[in-house]
Amino acid sequence: MLHAIDPKIDCVFKALLGAEENQNLLLHFINAFLAKELQEPLVSVDILNPYNDKEFLDDKLSIVDVKAKDAYDRIYQIEIQLTSYRHLPQRMLYNWADIYSQQLKSGDDYINLKPTYAIWLLAENLIPNDGHYVHHYKMRDDQGLTFTEQGGIWVLELKKFNADKIESEDQRWLKFFKEGDTLDDNILPDWMITKEMQQAMSTLTRFSEKELAYYRYQARQDYLRQQSTIQYELDSANKSTAELKARLQQESEQHKRELEESKARLIEADIREAEAHAREAEAHAREVEANISKELALKEAQVAAVEIERLKALLSKNDQ
Repeated sequence: MLHAIDPKIDCVFKALLGAEENQNLLLHFINAFLAKELQEPLVSVDILNPYNDKEFLDDKLSIVDVKAKDAYDRIYQIEIQLTSYRHLPQRMLYNWADIYSQQLKSGDDYINLKPTYAIWLLAENLIPNDGHYVHHYKMRDDQGLTFTEQGGIWVLELKKFNADKIESEDQRWLKFFKEGDTLDDNILPDWMITKEMQQAMSTLTRFSEKELAYYRYQARQDYLRQQSTIQYELDSANKSTAELKARLQQESEQHKRELEESKARLIEADIREAEAHAREAEAHAREVEANISKELALKEAQVAAVEIERLKALLSKNDQ
């Protein structure tokens, strides 16, 4: 190829799986990842938002995902995501729910709802502490029993995929999307020697060799890099803000603890002072009580002395 083309860039991704002339690639891709989910392989789909190179590349807000419907009205969504961020799972679930709910029109019954399948290809890891590169999410209970068979969300983490030997068609697609920008259409590796992969490679070649297509590819790539940089800076700013909030919260809690400890120390000091005053008052009271007792005893002694003198005088009088 004249230029290396990354199949993960959204315009290339959409041309690979969302163009009418590549409908067989979309069928092959869906069957590769949903073989265990579908009762039988798909033989045809209608692309609901087909790729148009001019409209897509001229509009920075173009719809990136691929949507299709099969003969049973089941819906399929395939999307590529180059960057990972904290609320990406919420976006995935919201998109799935939005597509699923849009099936019903006014007056329709719930029985008309058909399964909806969402497949997300991620260039960056989303799920930490897990080495598996394929994750299948459905609504289940704690025992693993499925609540309803209405599709689900498949998450494919390309960065975790490191298989050297291709053993299945889903692995072939993952390797193509992960290493596609390193391939030379003149010397393809063995795992690329299939009808579907050669057709996919021809799509990359068109972007590489047609001047206008490559110019638009570069423009789109530059735009996505800018968006990725903005997202990175936003995530960094959010992280710094969160760390600052956490530190301020920690300092605030520390200050509160110190204030409570200071209040406790002051209260304890007040209690000790009050206890000291109480002891002094008690001692003073005992002293006053002792003084009163002495005065009463003295008065009683004086009264007794007077009475004795009176009695002596009375006896002296009687003797006369």
